[in-house]
Amino acid sequence: MAGTDRSQTAQDTPGPAIILVHPQLGENIGTVARAMWNCGLSDLRLVAPRDGWPSERAIAASSGADIVLDRARVYDTTADAVASLERVYATTARPRDMTKPVFTPRGLAGEMRATIARGENVGVLFGAERSGLVNEDVMRSFGIVTVPLNPSFTSLNLAQAVLLIGYEWYTSVDATPPGVLEIGDGMPATAAEVDALLDHLDHELDKAEYYREQNLRPTMQRNLHNVFRRATMTEQEVRSFRGVVARLAEWRGRRPK
Repeated sequence: MAGTDRSQTAQDTPGPAIILVHPQLGENIGTVARAMWNCGLSDLRLVAPRDGWPSERAIAASSGADIVLDRARVYDTTADAVASLERVYATTARPRDMTKPVFTPRGLAGEMRATIARGENVGVLFGAERSGLVNEDVMRSFGIVTVPLNPSFTSLNLAQAVLLIGYEWYTSVDATPPGVLEIGDGMPATAAEVDALLDHLDHELDKAEYYREQNLRPTMQRNLHNVFRRATMTEQEVRSFRGVVARLAEWRGRRPK
């Protein structure tokens, strides 16, 4: 699925570090890199990757997110990977019996933005594909991140989890409207142009004796007009409809009686 094409320069705030603790497959690291770069993140830290580093399989799976893999740093322990960070968050779906703030990905985005604005560096911990994070890693975190999902099935793969965090981070300051009407090279019709269309339509409907019941005319006319008002028509669409009305009127005039 293609995403909206935006440069990372659209967001100048450095993003959180993504820390993969004991990742197993190079392919998974590659898809994480792809998810990160989708969201403008480039600080990838790997703690003792099982199959070693660098990884040709990671490069193949990254689909061009080479900049993330080129910058990736490898550490022996989680402590080393988070040593330069002031605040760390741990992703987990399991109760840990620890007293810590718990964030959704959306809530975490705002929390990280505020923390970074204070000049602190932040990172998010992700555990190994099969087992997740161990308690010793979770204990290093300021807070826990849990994704609200189907309670009977909360399993996410590594790249999905990273993408959820990255997406909420990216869109928390993105100005894209939630919905737009794409009209290509056309221009929206003005109110005057729609009025002219409706006047034209009413004129021809009167001639065709559509409004026979004069007591019902206001309601019938209002219903028709509302259809066109809701349509958010373009200039070309207005011209097309006027052409249709004119052609039908011409055909009616030629029809044998």
